[in-house]
Amino acid sequence: MNRESDLYPPVKALLERQGYAVKGEVGAADLVARRGDDPPVIVELKLRFALTLFHQAVRRLSITEAVYIAVPRPTGKTARRMLKDNLSLCRRLGLGLMTVRGDGRVEVHCDPGPFAPRRNRKAQTRLLREFDRLEGDPNEGGATRHGIVTGYRQDALRCAGYLAHAGASRGRDVVRATNVATATRIMRENHYGWFEKVSTGVYALTDQGREGLVHWAYSWD
Repeated sequence: MNRESDLYPPVKALLERQGYAVKGEVGAADLVARRGDDPPVIVELKLRFALTLFHQAVRRLSITEAVYIAVPRPTGKTARRMLKDNLSLCRRLGLGLMTVRGDGRVEVHCDPGPFAPRRNRKAQTRLLREFDRLEGDPNEGGATRHGIVTGYRQDALRCAGYLAHAGASRGRDVVRATNVATATRIMRENHYGWFEKVSTGVYALTDQGREGLVHWAYSWD
């Protein structure tokens, strides 16, 4: 579809099958539909998702609660993600969403209505766990050139700092000295390349680990 007007006939036909009388370019609206005493339906037609499209649709909510946006169905590698993200945005704004396929088929992905978010308790628990795990506010100024400080990285730094101070050590000794319960697993997984296994259950600090302590300005107290 190369023009917004290409979207009009299939959307109009869909609404007419539902008993609406449909007219295009009524006032500032791309499409207006009426059916008896029902609130009018307004559809904004655009060739792609854009912030201006959402601005226009939100303004139409002052006229009627039944406002849709209609775009060609996205294609390509990012199509699924694009559709999912914009569908979520429509729901949050109380807008309906239609997409039009190349063969003219119209899909209604959501109808207008109040947004009632579902709380993700597991995500909330993970967020609060990470909040409690972080010491201080290490990302106050945003990401450093070496990356964001996470609770996992802080634990790894404590392990690396101890090894820099004590030399090669058994995992259980690092756990006891740092209070990092997962110290042995962190050193075994070696996510940052800071640790090396020198014998069964014993780990030492690599040159990369020493550089990491310098980058993150960490020292063992």
